[in-house]
Amino acid sequence: MAPIAITPSGSGASTPTAAQASTLTQAGIKHHTHDNDSLAPLDASKMTITLNPNPRDVPAMNSPEVMAQKTCTDHMVTAAWNEQTGWAAPELKPYGPFSIMPSASVLHYATECFEGLKLYRGHDDRLRLFRVNRNCERMRRSCERIALPDFDAKELEKMIIALCARDGPKWLPKERKGGFLYIRPTMISTDPALGVQRPKEALLYVIIALFPDMSKSLATPAAPPALKGDATEEVKQEKKGTSGLKLLASTEDTIRAWPGGFGYAKLGANYGPSLVAQGEARARGFDQVLWLFGQEASVTEAGASNFFVVWRNKETQKVELITAPLGERIILEGVTRASILELARTRLTEGKVQGSQLESVEVVERKFTMADVIEAYEEGRLLEAFAAGTAFFVAPVGLIHYKNKDIEVPMGAEGESGDYAKVLKGWLGGIMYGKETHEWGVVVDEVEA
Repeated sequence: MAPIAITPSGSGASTPTAAQASTLTQAGIKHHTHDNDSLAPLDASKMTITLNPNPRDVPAMNSPEVMAQKTCTDHMVTAAWNEQTGWAAPELKPYGPFSIMPSASVLHYATECFEGLKLYRGHDDRLRLFRVNRNCERMRRSCERIALPDFDAKELEKMIIALCARDGPKWLPKERKGGFLYIRPTMISTDPALGVQRPKEALLYVIIALFPDMSKSLATPAAPPALKGDATEEVKQEKKGTSGLKLLASTEDTIRAWPGGFGYAKLGANYGPSLVAQGEARARGFDQVLWLFGQEASVTEAGASNFFVVWRNKETQKVELITAPLGERIILEGVTRASILELARTRLTEGKVQGSQLESVEVVERKFTMADVIEAYEEGRLLEAFAAGTAFFVAPVGLIHYKNKDIEVPMGAEGESGDYAKVLKGWLGGIMYGKETHEWGVVVDEVEA
């Protein structure tokens, strides 16, 4: 028997406008939020601990094992939920496979969301997380959008810290100062019912993986498998020689997100459909796709990262740091994005910067198009561009290819990074690795083995 599609009551035949779609989406989220006080809440204080009896050796830094991005630490944290009882006690237990039914909702309807953050080994020998509370709050918003259960963000933060305290000392030892581990909190629906309906069972879990430092390998990205119809080897080599990220602008028939959709949420459904375009871009010698939207080619994101441009305003000639706004919910509200904007507003908007020759900037969050970028480039007003996110951190952009035209983005006096990207990256790195004492850096007290 085929699964029965459950249609929301009151659904009409007409297509809403972008503004209406956004309003309807928010209303739907509020209507379906899990707020039953009789159900057990997520409670990290009830966590049980079962240590791994077969701990593994830690691979060497930048080894093939690390580059493969498949190696995780000895333990993980899980917490199960169902609509009858709420959240079960979290478990810290050996890392290993799950057992779910072939009919599980996540496998058929992409009822899944996740987060990405890092655990840092500071230059003062201490372990730190960076603004972990923002990741936990954002995961709640993603869960709301994909019909998964709600939870207290502080409890998820405690679960993350507990796992980092347990596995951090071994997998990110003090001799690896300046290194990091990648943390992946995830929630999936394990509901075995095949009907298209709101999930009645879910699993929240946190794992820690070994990742290479992508921010240090932008000039020579790993070569992807060849695709049919890709560029010639000569073109690949030409693009490869350019410093910084090389971005291929998307076309009108390839859209990552749209108003009223779910581009603002960190869902697996946002990433899988982008892999074809990403693969084609890499086969042509580019690092990532610069995602554009609409006939006006509004600039949104670079790959899975937020995108920034520094230019001189045409009328005032003042330096502006500009990025796409959050209002239409097309782009992800990145933690690195928010931090860059806050630092720029507090440290880059008054006079000179730290005695250097950098001018102060005006921080702007608004729509801008590829036509705006091209005009600034042709008039000599384009100063730099960079992508920002957890994986690439703050990555300078050296080239944008749009409609058979290469836009060569200035890369600063040393040819490796624009000046503003460099100073912002330095400030953020200082907080993450303990060179600067700041409320954004959350110290993790280590658990001795």
